Amino acid sequence: MSGGFLQEIFFGDPAFLVRVLIVGVCAYVALVIIVRLSGKRTLSAMNAFDFIVNVAVGSILASTIVSRDVSLAEGVLALGILVVLQYAVSWSSVRSKRVQKAVKSEPRLLFHAGAFLHDAMRRERIAEGEIRQALRSEGIASPVSVRSIVLETNGNLSVLTESDGMGVLVDVAGVRR
Repeated sequence: MSGGFLQEIFFGDPAFLVRVLIVGVCAYVALVIIVRLSGKRTLSAMNAFDFIVNVAVGSILASTIVSRDVSLAEGVLALGILVVLQYAVSWSSVRSKRVQKAVKSEPRLLFHAGAFLHDAMRRERIAEGEIRQALRSEGIASPVSVRSIVLETNGNLSVLTESDGMGVLVDVAGVRR
């Protein structure tokens, strides 16, 4: 093996390294500006839709930085398009129940009044062990002191104790009203 071969493996083309440095810094600055202009919701993980947008933003940013085939302008345009679309969908979902229903799942009751709701757990593919893990994470040693456990739209489990009441469960699937 020659020194040039090892240099190519570990460092690649020096001119491309300079491109990665310049495009990386510029793309990062552009992303910060776009996110600041679009608001806090842009990089939130409030539901599965937001998560998908965040993954796509990361993928575009990475492709822009390390791909020879994607120019800085193309990458910034793609980031801008995604952020504008995410803004439009979140804006619309706040104003339209139909749009909200299309892009967001609803929270689901998985445990209530001392009982695991196995049908709901099967539908959501959540095991009892995952619910017990959520209890431990909340510092709860026994389900006896728990009123309800809800699988939220972002995939988190919310643990409600007896003192929490039922008011926050108004929009949760599986709650008898």
